[in-house]
Amino acid sequence: MIVPVTRSIAPDASILIPVRNEAAVLRETAHAILAQRFGGVVEFLFIDGRSTDGSRELLEALAGQDERVRVIDNPRGDLASALVAGLTAARGEYVAKMDAHTVFQADYVQLGVERLRRGDVNWVTGPQIPLGRDAGSQRVALALGTWLGAGSSAKWPTAAEAADEHDLDTSVFCGVWRRSVLEALGGWDPDWPVNEDSELAARFLAAGERIVCMRGMGAQYVPRNTLRGLARQYWRYGQYRAKTARRHPGSLRRSHVLPSAVVVALAGAAAGGSSVRRVATLPLVVYAVLITATSARVAREAGRDAAWLPVVLLTMHTSWGAGMLAGSVRFGPPLRALARLTRSSKGARAVPHAPSS
Repeated sequence: MIVPVTRSIAPDASILIPVRNEAAVLRETAHAILAQRFGGVVEFLFIDGRSTDGSRELLEALAGQDERVRVIDNPRGDLASALVAGLTAARGEYVAKMDAHTVFQADYVQLGVERLRRGDVNWVTGPQIPLGRDAGSQRVALALGTWLGAGSSAKWPTAAEAADEHDLDTSVFCGVWRRSVLEALGGWDPDWPVNEDSELAARFLAAGERIVCMRGMGAQYVPRNTLRGLARQYWRYGQYRAKTARRHPGSLRRSHVLPSAVVVALAGAAAGGSSVRRVATLPLVVYAVLITATSARVAREAGRDAAWLPVVLLTMHTSWGAGMLAGSVRFGPPLRALARLTRSSKGARAVPHAPSS
């Protein structure tokens, strides 16, 4: 039974939706978010980061039409600040985070709350399903559907196919929590405008908590639709992954580091002396073969769009890798994390992936 809602009734669940210049998709995604079927009282907190594309006007109109909707101002504009503001304003026993550029299933919150009530876990989420809306985002979605694009992250659909649920590490997409647990562990850190979920996940795991990904909670995520936007996104991901690894050494994976090795090899091949170029050539040849083979495999099903895969994957890898190198300079190198990886990977071999946030 869905309980009628007014702003005078204390909600059972608070849904936090950060928004900044999402007018192009907001009508569709907001409709899906508001269509959540939840057996209790729910409030929707849209936190606007001073949008300039008409998003704020759309949100104010929604609030005027639906008493469950509240619009909160986020002067800083970044995602972590939006989540901090939303958590502060939240009144529900449960908190869910949703992205304005993602289409969530109607029972996303209900399934998450039911799983939390069963016990043994305090963060429940679902796989992040790439969904192309135009030619550009479709090409990125294709890349994210490959092992070179998804990397070692278990939040993507390929990892969720084997079981109804599985545990995650620090690569996490949205989710549902008990508000008391989220607040006890400090919520989101406003110093992490990017990689905020991964930083929070590292604290959850350090506290002995589990993070569970349920196949039935899959959400359709619309990726960037231009190479420039994709490069900027992955550059920021790489920078803040370096910062997260410096604070939480256990959060760093080999797949996070390998794109930086590709960048270093490319730089060595382009500007190094003859001996450096010889050393850099072999890994770059292996890398080119992997991208070509992956693209050829995808092309059998995806057709012409797969021709863009090498460019998209190269953009992901080099942007992330350069960003992580820059982040190691900006925030300090994650030396303890790298030392831990070195100890754990002796004798192991790996190939580059495009890590996620």
